[in-house]
Amino acid sequence: MAAHESDILSGPSIRVLVERMGEAADRFLSSLAPDQKAKATGSFGDGERRTFWHYTPIPREGLPLEEMEFEQRRLAHQLVATGVSRSGYVAVSSIIGLETTLDMYEGWKKGSWIRNPGNYYVSIFGTPGTPEPWGWKFEGHHVSLNYTIVDGQIVSPTPTFFGANPADAALNGVGALRPIGNVEDIARDLIHSLSDEQRHDAVLASVAPPDMVTMNAVRVEEVLQAQDQLEVMNPEVYESVRYTKSPKGLDAALMAPPQREILNALVNEYINRMPDVIAQIESDRLGHTGLDGIYLAWAGGIEKREGHYYRLQSDRFLVEYDNTQNDANHIHSVWRNPGNDFGADLIAQHYHETH
Repeated sequence: MAAHESDILSGPSIRVLVERMGEAADRFLSSLAPDQKAKATGSFGDGERRTFWHYTPIPREGLPLEEMEFEQRRLAHQLVATGVSRSGYVAVSSIIGLETTLDMYEGWKKGSWIRNPGNYYVSIFGTPGTPEPWGWKFEGHHVSLNYTIVDGQIVSPTPTFFGANPADAALNGVGALRPIGNVEDIARDLIHSLSDEQRHDAVLASVAPPDMVTMNAVRVEEVLQAQDQLEVMNPEVYESVRYTKSPKGLDAALMAPPQREILNALVNEYINRMPDVIAQIESDRLGHTGLDGIYLAWAGGIEKREGHYYRLQSDRFLVEYDNTQNDANHIHSVWRNPGNDFGADLIAQHYHETH
């Protein structure tokens, strides 16, 4: 699925945002010792490192927060804050904080390093603030932010992943901490709003896959066989839910106006994680093209604490959400552009035209 020139985010407001990102990256790099800087930086041409992404608590390349001094960590967080909205940053910082909650939930296992809010890594590729391609990544358990930039333009802000475990943590009598709870609640409102006939089209399987079906693939492509992590599924069930270029489920064109309003609110939950200027551009694009062509696909139960999965898909927009683990209290959610994650095709075109 090829990228489109219109996938590029450009204009005066984007240029200002890119300048802020470049300045934040420069301040962060200037604070590092040589050995730290060596870990934090890489060549933009190192595509394997630049495009590797994951959302599990694994060792990564880059400079982890735990190897930074306090002021360096603050500068790292200032860079992160340029890549998300204000509410998006609250979600990111809450997700990181949940690592200590999860450690407690799991009984403070001796010698465990994976439940560690210091295991979030910063990587910067190329030279920030120059016309040449550069980018940056912030990633750890349940967070992955990836920006690809060329000549003051954002070629790609995806993939963008937010997760939470626990997704819903009780706070005594005052409620619960739910950093990304709206993407669960609004989607449930949407599936409940459907008629029996609509739900028949939307629900692909009565059993949800144990994770997002595209997982952490570098490029979104059709998967003809179950990936290793999903082979626990019945092959027929997997075939019904696997990603295909032709969307599955219920077309928004077949939804009633109140249902489309709920779908629009759900899409905006993902868009509004991004900086305001990016969210506005994406919202304007959606307003121009409309919701027609976005398909809702669902698998699993439709009530709270029942394992469930959903996908929102069009040619250039893909959301995946899964909540099946830990008694359906463990969310994975991602926003991707099937034709332009990491700006792969447009970067190749740039190099062809300029070199």
